[in-house]
Amino acid sequence: MSEFDVDLFVIGAGSGGVRAGRIAAGYGAKVMVAEEFRIGGTCVIRGCVPKKLYAYASRFADEFEDAAGYGWTIPQKPVFDWSKLVAAKEKEITRLSGLYSANLGRAGVEMVASRAEVIGPHRVKLLADGREMSAKYILVATGGSPIMEPAIPGVEHCVTSNEVFDLEVFPKRLFVVGGGYIAVEFASVFARLGSQVHQAMRADNVLRGFDADMRNGVRDALTHAGANFHFGVLPTKIEKSGAGYRVTLSTGDALDVDQVLLATGRRPHTKGLGLESAGVELDGAGAVKVDAHARTNVPSIYAVGDVTNRVNLTPVAIREGHAFADTVFGGKDVVVGYEAIPTAVFTTPEIGTVGMSEEEARSAFDIVDIYSTSFRPMKATLSGRAEKTIMKIVVDGTTDRVLGVHILGHDAGEMAQLLGIAVKMGATKADFDATMAVHPTAAEEMVTMRTRSARFER
Repeated sequence: MSEFDVDLFVIGAGSGGVRAGRIAAGYGAKVMVAEEFRIGGTCVIRGCVPKKLYAYASRFADEFEDAAGYGWTIPQKPVFDWSKLVAAKEKEITRLSGLYSANLGRAGVEMVASRAEVIGPHRVKLLADGREMSAKYILVATGGSPIMEPAIPGVEHCVTSNEVFDLEVFPKRLFVVGGGYIAVEFASVFARLGSQVHQAMRADNVLRGFDADMRNGVRDALTHAGANFHFGVLPTKIEKSGAGYRVTLSTGDALDVDQVLLATGRRPHTKGLGLESAGVELDGAGAVKVDAHARTNVPSIYAVGDVTNRVNLTPVAIREGHAFADTVFGGKDVVVGYEAIPTAVFTTPEIGTVGMSEEEARSAFDIVDIYSTSFRPMKATLSGRAEKTIMKIVVDGTTDRVLGVHILGHDAGEMAQLLGIAVKMGATKADFDATMAVHPTAAEEMVTMRTRSARFER
């Protein structure tokens, strides 16, 4: 008989924790997973899944307008019902949460609906009933939570990405604070659904860290959709005003809005987990410090996903959870690689990107070649819509290896996933050039950009 109640105790039933629990159970481990909210975590419940559903909803406004160019006549102006969208979203994430739970059950994992705290290297406490459990290994997979900053008077009136999906009333006037991907995605969604959007941020452009051409493209597209940007500006005070709020800006101006969305970032959700008392080291941001195998300085305690603040993406958390289980319970030595991770920003149009931006490449390589194009997508030729697709390939001018690919346009995320394979494998620009095009598609531009746009040497 084991000296422990379970072989693995997982705190958090998000993407990383669920994957780790299932794979560990598949290796024969006795696994218990504790979750205080809903199974599925940020991505399924209040993150990428509902976000993309809302992005789809917002794009129908363009589709209705574009239909006329293709011979369709819509008898009356389409009417959007926010409450129906919220209800449909809730039905879908409830279904997905149920699938996560069912998959854990089929794998033999025991689920506990409770907050869990670490009280020792091998012990956790379930707050729902006060039980204490012993575990050979503990995995922390609690993700992150929104930052309530800037800390200004009235910040308590703001909603975050946790609450914005379920607003009782659609905000006709929305003020968004922040310039990262969460902020621009919601600004895009609400502007296209009909809200008057104002977006303020400390920076001089959106999406810090992304390729400059992609940043500028998204900014211009959001502006065209009706979003109003306030660069280098932050709110200094938020006051209740009638049925809405008055937002005072650092410029001295004031805006009356229906809702204020705070999207200034997320931080690792480690507060109150008891990790410090168990001797687990955290960094200055509160993230769990781990090695390449997701192990903390306490040998029996591991952590995966956003709580480690390495690369905060759902597929990364899933890969980390799987690698942890393979290593600890499968007898393998699996280390996650973080190079050339494809990702997407679900604005409209969306960004798909993998590898280095032009700016990153120019700071790291002696010679950088750029291949870029900007064109009107085929669909817009009949619809008359003013939009651009932008594509860029970043190449090491010495070896011809493709360092990064960046796309702004329809289905850019889908393209980035497939391009991620080529970039991860070390494909060269010559490999791209030797690939036959699929015509007529936007993606064919990836293999037909033969003329170099720029070369940078240092």
